[in-house]
Amino acid sequence: MQADMAELRNFALRYTAAWCSQNAASVAALYSPDASLTVNDGVPAVGRDAITEVAQSFMTSFPDMRVVMNDLTMNEDGPHYHWTLIGTNTGPGGSGRKVRISGFEVWRMGADGLIGSSRGHFDSAEYQRQLREGVQE
Repeated sequence: MQADMAELRNFALRYTAAWCSQNAASVAALYSPDASLTVNDGVPAVGRDAITEVAQSFMTSFPDMRVVMNDLTMNEDGPHYHWTLIGTNTGPGGSGRKVRISGFEVWRMGADGLIGSSRGHFDSAEYQRQLREGVQE
């Protein structure tokens, strides 16, 4: 059953808060137990433990990380969650550079009302540039 937009927006706000929480398990808890998270067509993280690891990698790299929900749209292939990640890469081995990168995720919602799969997309080359040089204001 497809969630209506008000329910979906409320879910997206909880998802945003989870990413800002520095608690990776709270991100994974919004995924179905056997869900997948794919970033930039990479190898999917399957299951909550693997999704927790992906979220934790960002949280460790950016201890001051904030995620902002820019938009939530309904498209033919499902909901599109548009976000901006803002943080300073001060985690272990970090560059100390500020990063501000935007992207989006295409969600397929599970029967349990949680994310069944998420395909995330952002400009990897711009992200790498910002890790080296910081945000261009």
